[in-house]
Amino acid sequence: MRLLIVSNRLPFTAVREEGEIKLKPSSGGLVSGISSYLDFMKNSPVSDFEYLWLGWPGTWVEETLQKKFSEEVSKNHSVVPVFIQEEEMENFYQGLCNKTIWPLFHYFPSYARYLEENWTVYKKINEQFCEKICEIVAEDDTIWIHDYHLMLLPQMLREKLGNKYKIGFFLHIPFPSFEVYRIMPSRWREELLRGLLGADLVGFHTNEYTHSFLRSVLRILGLPHEMGRISHEGRVIKADTFPIGIDFEKFSGSTEKENVKKETAEIKTKLKNLKTIFSVDRLDYTKGIPNRLEAFKLFLKNNPDYIKKVVFILAIVPSRVGIDHYQEIKNELDKLVGNINSEFGDIDWQPVIYQYRNIPFENLVALYAAGDVALITPLRDGMNLVAKEYLACQKNAAGVLILSEMAGAAKELTEAVIINPNDIKETAAAIKTALEMDGETALNNLKMMQERLRNYNVVEWARDFLGNLEKTRLKSVEMDVKIITQDYLKKIAKDFQKAQKKLILLDYDGTLVPFDRNPAKAKPDEELLNLLLGISAKAETAILSGRDANFLSKNFDSLNIGLSAEHGAWIKEKGGTWQMRVHSDTSWKKEMLNIFKVYSNRLPGSFLEEKTFSLALHYRKCDPEMAEIRVKEFIDEMVNYTSNLNLQILRGSKVVEIRNYEVNKAGAGMFFINKEPYDFILFMGDDWTDEDLFRALKDKNAYTVKVGLDASIAKLNVYDWKKARNLIKELADA
Repeated sequence: MRLLIVSNRLPFTAVREEGEIKLKPSSGGLVSGISSYLDFMKNSPVSDFEYLWLGWPGTWVEETLQKKFSEEVSKNHSVVPVFIQEEEMENFYQGLCNKTIWPLFHYFPSYARYLEENWTVYKKINEQFCEKICEIVAEDDTIWIHDYHLMLLPQMLREKLGNKYKIGFFLHIPFPSFEVYRIMPSRWREELLRGLLGADLVGFHTNEYTHSFLRSVLRILGLPHEMGRISHEGRVIKADTFPIGIDFEKFSGSTEKENVKKETAEIKTKLKNLKTIFSVDRLDYTKGIPNRLEAFKLFLKNNPDYIKKVVFILAIVPSRVGIDHYQEIKNELDKLVGNINSEFGDIDWQPVIYQYRNIPFENLVALYAAGDVALITPLRDGMNLVAKEYLACQKNAAGVLILSEMAGAAKELTEAVIINPNDIKETAAAIKTALEMDGETALNNLKMMQERLRNYNVVEWARDFLGNLEKTRLKSVEMDVKIITQDYLKKIAKDFQKAQKKLILLDYDGTLVPFDRNPAKAKPDEELLNLLLGISAKAETAILSGRDANFLSKNFDSLNIGLSAEHGAWIKEKGGTWQMRVHSDTSWKKEMLNIFKVYSNRLPGSFLEEKTFSLALHYRKCDPEMAEIRVKEFIDEMVNYTSNLNLQILRGSKVVEIRNYEVNKAGAGMFFINKEPYDFILFMGDDWTDEDLFRALKDKNAYTVKVGLDASIAKLNVYDWKKARNLIKELADA
């Protein structure tokens, strides 16, 4: 296979020095993580692994040099540059990316700006990436797109390339709650969601982000999900959680290098017997750096015994210097550090050692190894790999991690001292707790976190994501939309005409008649009755419905056809009487009915339907937004309630039904199928209640037809109930 990695920037930056273009390695968690995975794969036994990395090279390359530059970097570094003018890239990066998406997704809505020209540039750059990928993509390539800069790209590729390529997208920053996401202009927020749904798999760091995405898709696009799977435009899209890891062995092993060991020892010697608190961050308002300085100041004030016994090493890496908020925070930090050092320090001791510079890898590892306590307190962070890197470097010590609950990493590193970064008193107290933690407790906590990070490292993260992408794609292919063409309709009619024993099985609502806001009004019209009369004269015919026996008898007893009510609970052969097909315990209904009534009362327009082996909550007449909220709550409660019961929860078209597992259309369908050795079988249905029978007929010589464009296990699709009737008419006329 060949993997196409797509990110805003390449793993190196092209810079001009003395008239020449030179390449310098890029920094950042994305580049570091993906590079570690690629290095592993290049050295693995997988001989057919190939990759190309697409992104902006960091500078504009003149058109006359682009071909030569592309050939050289493609050959030597397996990358494909996307050439964009520097001014345009600056407008893109410093525009919608970092003045709208970044602050909003990190819960700083007051910092977000909504300028139409920024949106226009964002779309244009995504289109340029799309064009470049379309130029170089080959059959069987897997496309893996990264981060918030390229959220429109998956759908752009889908529109250009169709459904034959696997496309994955991973978001490296938080996805905000619906209440925050909806602040974005309505057209933008909808297009960004549709952009992401062009992917087969959309990945996030935490379950919270995944849930927020799914909720926004539901509330804004009206698309529900089933266990994270969304059916959309004939495909299955999966949203799932993949917390990114680090190259644990790289960090851990680097502490054993002689120059690193030497520098670690020098740091400890210089700091003599001082306890060391350490933190490193990019300069960013989301990192909560002023808060941690305020907390350290309060700690010194509350604990004067620690004066001249502790030091805080604060390392800040320059970032996004062109944005006003970053200069403001830089000025605030300078002032805070100065105030703390002047208030508590003297000529012999500085409480805060402040570094504002880029830190080479091995210097960083030495600082990690020397730190007794790591103070990592972002106000909001997608993951925060610094916390994981610190733990990996604590090889010959038992360092303590203080970690913000707002960092994605807090969901994994539960043995850390978890704090709310907005609570200065709590953070100050946590510093004291960390410094005074007994060695055995600190070591046990450290070992548990290290083991977790070692097992789920960045290679496992990438394998996990790409493995799930493959599974999701196979699921989508399995349930792909296969519309019946006119030519194929003739083939079905020809097979029907040749067959000696024929069986037609049909769902009712949504298949033979359109849905009605009032289900009682969805009665068969004269055209349908004539169609069923015509087809039943040429083939054994049965309607398999979720409706009750009274409704089916009233409307179809005049026809010479079989009937199945309540999804197979009751069977009526043609000319016969109703027979109960299953005998299951229904004592659960009495208690469950009370829960149904509670939710029906909370959802105006909904109503209950009680059947022999099931209860149903119908909500076709309800406000759709309110319905999705209440129904999701209802299903969540039902899942918990029914976890130890022999019950199944089904979500049909504007209905949620809970029934005994033994009751399903597969059983009813097979009852009719097994009566004779049929050489032509056709079953048509429109929703998830029909999937059981589609699945049962998957490997049989049968035509299974999904009504509608939703993905399905059925082998074929027709657009709607009108086309379903047309298919029956073609067979009746054959």
